[in-house]
Amino acid sequence: MLRRLLTAAVLCFGAQSLAGAAPRIPADDAEILERLSLVRDSPQAKALRELRARVAAAPADPGLAAALARRYFMLAMADGDPRFIGYAQAALRPWDGAEAPPGILLVRGMLRQYRHDFDGALTDLALALQRDPGNDEAHAWRAAIFMVRADYARAADACAALAALEDSIQAVGCSTYVEATTGRTRAAYDRLRAALAAQPDSGGQVQLWALTRLAEMADRLGDAAAAENHFKAALTLGREDNFLLAAYADFLLERRREREVLALLKDRGRSDTLLLRVALAAHRLGLPEAAGHVRTLGERFAAAALRGERLHLAEEARYLLELRGDAGAALAAAAENWKSQREPRDALILLEAARAARAPAAAAPVLEWLARSGFEHEGMRRLAVELR
Repeated sequence: MLRRLLTAAVLCFGAQSLAGAAPRIPADDAEILERLSLVRDSPQAKALRELRARVAAAPADPGLAAALARRYFMLAMADGDPRFIGYAQAALRPWDGAEAPPGILLVRGMLRQYRHDFDGALTDLALALQRDPGNDEAHAWRAAIFMVRADYARAADACAALAALEDSIQAVGCSTYVEATTGRTRAAYDRLRAALAAQPDSGGQVQLWALTRLAEMADRLGDAAAAENHFKAALTLGREDNFLLAAYADFLLERRREREVLALLKDRGRSDTLLLRVALAAHRLGLPEAAGHVRTLGERFAAAALRGERLHLAEEARYLLELRGDAGAALAAAAENWKSQREPRDALILLEAARAARAPAAAAPVLEWLARSGFEHEGMRRLAVELR
């Protein structure tokens, strides 16, 4: 089994990547191997310790367990470190069956979608709604999963169910996200922006999500100034968010503003998605540290393959295409990724890899998606015309 896994890893990443992943024993006990994202004396770490102590004192309390797992989940979303997801799953282990309370089922569904177990996540969320039909988060997460799968009709249904429960930015954001992905970007942008202006006191996490989506919509509409304003407004909220940082970094990379990417993502290399953006910026600038970033990414992807985890296939495809120059491997990774994840960024890397590999037929699923969805993106449409 180990030999087969190693062979698969070599095929995916090459012998050089796996050689770089060999174990290394530090020569000095004082050498720093990694800096943890959670500072021991920070308020966040203190609150987490207190919650863990409460769970330890009442191990049969599902509410406390769900709260702890949710706290770990938010840390993973903020920092991009999947180890927090493992801690969260451990907190929920006493309730691993279908009879778990609704709060447990909701968080378990969130964790499963993080690990790309979308079928399992949808099952948990459906069970949570059976027992608690007014669970707005469950509807929102179902919509998000359907969007990842490009199942826009079911996503719209989930958003409608959410809107029936509440008149909130979350509900407006849910439906406008569907609209903006299906050929109605301008109307969706105007409606979400108006909703955010009308509810300036909405929660910080909801504001961050809405501002990030507004930035993406404005960028697709060709209004780079508005997009940047939205990104910066989201950053001023002071909430760590891996998705926001990656989206803004991509915006800057597209405009050849690599040094701003390095400043934005300084000391954030624990996240594979953010390290990729750092590596791309350093590589384009010809900086000496670029080689180290590329090597680290290769080691991480190889290690993930050995564990049977392929959570960042779109990032692997960009790594292979732009940093390794291997268009064939990039296309294979992007095509495999498209089987389960069909968001716009997944479509873009598949188109780019198909063009680089001179394999236009491989882009057929994305070309069909573009025609069916009506998705509006000038650069992607140009690529599609070229490939056709």
